[in-house]
Amino acid sequence: MLIDSHSHFDAAEFDVDRDDALARARASGVTRQIVPAVSASGWEKLRGICVPGSGLHPAYGLHPMYLDEHRDEHLALLRGWIERERPVAVGECGLDFFVEGLDPQRQAFFFDGQLRLARDFDLPVIVHARRAVDAVLAAIRRFAPLRGVVHSFSGSADQARRLFDQGFLLGLGGPVTYERANRLRTLAREMPIESLLLETDAPDQPDAGIRGQRNEPARLPVVLGCIAELRGIAPDALAHATTVNAERLFRLADDR
Repeated sequence: MLIDSHSHFDAAEFDVDRDDALARARASGVTRQIVPAVSASGWEKLRGICVPGSGLHPAYGLHPMYLDEHRDEHLALLRGWIERERPVAVGECGLDFFVEGLDPQRQAFFFDGQLRLARDFDLPVIVHARRAVDAVLAAIRRFAPLRGVVHSFSGSADQARRLFDQGFLLGLGGPVTYERANRLRTLAREMPIESLLLETDAPDQPDAGIRGQRNEPARLPVVLGCIAELRGIAPDALAHATTVNAERLFRLADDR
């Protein structure tokens, strides 16, 4: 059984065939998904999709790329949602210094607020860090102790080690399947297996086999197979290890 540690299964791209996509995921061995929100306007829809027994586990947060949609009062609103809904994590949140026009100070305001909530509620945090890993590390240290995952990690080996030291895991997905992703593939080969999570980031970041197409959680075994080959271990061993990692981080029941 696999856990997709980062899937935007509530995205509009799945509105036309969500049930079929869920069935394909289960048929491929992906029995559970962590589904992080991106803005307050999507929390209601996310809650409606992640019904008990679906294998879909929600996280509520405010994504930096949707900065224009966020309002100061959304942090207080998020606190209330966490109190009532008891999600498995806070997020997706973080910092993005790649996209032009996203005010860094405004991003930091919402990121810091969500790190504070994660600490207050003893929840893991799901972090987006694009060209911002050092700034994310500094924020994590300010609000320590925290635990969480930096999803779709693309930083250096040194940054990865510093995140490990702070108790954070790294999520790897479709980008690792591209042969030219040398640094990422080296990281996937050498990082401690205890710090690894598998993800699709569906509907984004398709693997090399479906380049340019919509991604979906059923493709997670492709990521699994690629990383297992890079590490020289059996896919079943990697599946077991990463499932245990996700269960531990998100405090999911071991229903294997």
